Amino acid sequence: MFFRLFICAASILVGWGQSQADLVELNSAAELHKAGNYAGAIEGYQRFLRAHPEQASVRSNLGAALAHEGRFEEAVREYLLALDADPKSAPIRLNLALAYYKSGRVLESIEQLRQARRIDPDNRQITLLLATSYLRAGQNKQVIALLEPIAQVATADRATSYLMGSALIRDDQLTRAQLWLDVILRDQDTAEARLLMGTAKMMANDLTGARADLTRAAELNPSSAEAHSYLGLTLLRSGDTAGAANQFRRGIELDPFDFDAALQLGGLLRQDQQLVEARVHLERALQLRPDDPGALYQIATIDLAEGKLAEARAALETIVKASPQFVEAHVSLATVYYRLKRKADGDREREIVKTLNAAAQAKQPGAKAVEPERR
Repeated sequence: MFFRLFICAASILVGWGQSQADLVELNSAAELHKAGNYAGAIEGYQRFLRAHPEQASVRSNLGAALAHEGRFEEAVREYLLALDADPKSAPIRLNLALAYYKSGRVLESIEQLRQARRIDPDNRQITLLLATSYLRAGQNKQVIALLEPIAQVATADRATSYLMGSALIRDDQLTRAQLWLDVILRDQDTAEARLLMGTAKMMANDLTGARADLTRAAELNPSSAEAHSYLGLTLLRSGDTAGAANQFRRGIELDPFDFDAALQLGGLLRQDQQLVEARVHLERALQLRPDDPGALYQIATIDLAEGKLAEARAALETIVKASPQFVEAHVSLATVYYRLKRKADGDREREIVKTLNAAAQAKQPGAKAVEPERR
């Protein structure tokens, strides 16, 4: 990852009101921090802040040390306290955004980064993390809109090229994506290049080529959650559900907040009636993208399977209102209505399903119609 936590120098942090002992304490904590002794740095910062709680930058450094230890909730609390004292600090907002990002709170990360970028619009790290957060949230057009005015194909670096290429591919703009892919390919056989090529081939339904490229991407960078996730998607489209599930699990091991891996593994587990584990993964997917209709639908079908008809009905009604062409959601909603003895509502949904199926079959003769359960 091309992001780092911002650590302020101790000499900048303090004013003239601290005693020599305080300065020694703070400098010691900062040195421990730089040396990677985060537990020691945390204790030192906390001792200093007990005497000087107003020092926003020291509190931000405490948050950075806590984040390095994976204590994200505590880190967020410290950053928010630091912002209370210094709301115009772009570095503190950047650190807070990183803590949100690493704990899967991507929408909150985006909000902090937008504010940080208004304060410091020329900060490259803020811009790249905002683009990365947009990408993780599935907001591909926002990535493009953010980077397009400031990035040129001829001079772009690998990080910018990868973000632009990924967003364009996922937005199904494959011709434009090729320009950015060419930049990545200057470095020949890299994991990033293979990942982008594999993703593009998957989008173009070249599943054999996609599988080869994505397998190579995972070999070149075994710690790439995206490579495993997209390889899983390719295998799933090829009908290899067992292989896909293995790749999704590997992706989640590497990155618990990989949306595609969480959504797809949750769906596969639901189909196998492993409902408890399926719900865990699907709820994590919803944490990343709260309005995603696929994740909402999978949760609703689990509620339906568990007899939670009221919860399933409310979710499915929301889904079909937002996504009226979502045939399976109408099918499940009709089933819920019939089980609730609301025959008129069930019949209405059933007619909607027939209309949508007819439209689909007109476009693709031979397409299989989906019918709701009728009781």
